[in-house]
Amino acid sequence: MTVIIIRWLVITAAILISSLLIPGIRVDSLTTAFIAAGVLGLINVFIKPLLIILTLPLNLITLGLFSFIINAFLLKIVSYFVSGFYVGGFFAALSGALVISLVSWLASRFIVGTKNEPRKPGGPDYIDLQQKGSGKWE
Repeated sequence: MTVIIIRWLVITAAILISSLLIPGIRVDSLTTAFIAAGVLGLINVFIKPLLIILTLPLNLITLGLFSFIINAFLLKIVSYFVSGFYVGGFFAALSGALVISLVSWLASRFIVGTKNEPRKPGGPDYIDLQQKGSGKWE
C-alpha cells in the first residue's frame, strides 16, 4: 500500500514539474495535481493496456516510440476530465508525457518493492541437480 502512495506522490511531483517546465501545461493547485495524478494512474491501469494491444503493430514498427504518443493522448484525456489541469496541445502533451515518464522512471529506480528490485542476499544462486541411477535429473 505504501508503494502505491509513494508512486502517487511521485506522479504528482512529475505533473507539477512538467507544469513548471512546459508552457502549455497548467496546474491550478496542489489538490488538482493530486487528483490529476490519481486519474492518470487509473487511466494507465484500465485504458492504457487496451490501447497498447490495439496499437501493437504500430508500436512494433516504431520500436516502442508510439507509446509516447499513447501517453500524450492519455495525458490530454486527464486534462479533459480534471478541472484546473490544462494541457494546451499535442506537443505540450507529448512533452509532459516525456517529463512524467522520465521522473517516474527515475523514481522507480529508488522505490523499494518494485519489479526491478534486486534479489535479496543469502538466496540461492543456483539449483543443484544430480543425475540419479534411472537417468533422470533431480
